Amino acid sequence: MEPNVELNADYSEPGASAVPWADVLAVLTASEMFWLSTVRRTGRPHVTPLPAIWHEDVLHFCTGDQEQKSANLLANPACVLTTGTNRLHVGLDVIVEGTAVRVTDRDRLVRLAGLWKSKLDWDFEVGDDVFHDADGRTAWVFGVAPDKVLSFGKNPYTQTRYLFS
Repeated sequence: MEPNVELNADYSEPGASAVPWADVLAVLTASEMFWLSTVRRTGRPHVTPLPAIWHEDVLHFCTGDQEQKSANLLANPACVLTTGTNRLHVGLDVIVEGTAVRVTDRDRLVRLAGLWKSKLDWDFEVGDDVFHDADGRTAWVFGVAPDKVLSFGKNPYTQTRYLFS
């Protein structure tokens, strides 16, 4: 998946270039923690940190079926996942905008459970259409195929947009 890449010169240092998509993929692949932003039924925002896995051009995360973010996503699946650094002058921050879709295919869930184990050392048992943790709690798995990705480089300062058609 190769996006259309656009540098926003208004928010980038003079002479800066767009951050290559390969650099963004490296951040998405290496990052363990993301911040998921959803919207409550009242319209108020809800943000929570969680681990996520980039696999086959989709960012995957899981959440308990009784958690606030699950309720939010059932009512409005539009969401944003953010990762990067808390540093001002170094690093690359990445924002993924898209629609969360439940993953229920057993083969895909098995592959994802293996990735959670290998990357994060989290053990999940795969149920019919869910993950189960060691305590037997149910977790829904969601995938977000990006509609748009933004990256914010810090040396030099850049703002780059990646659009998927």
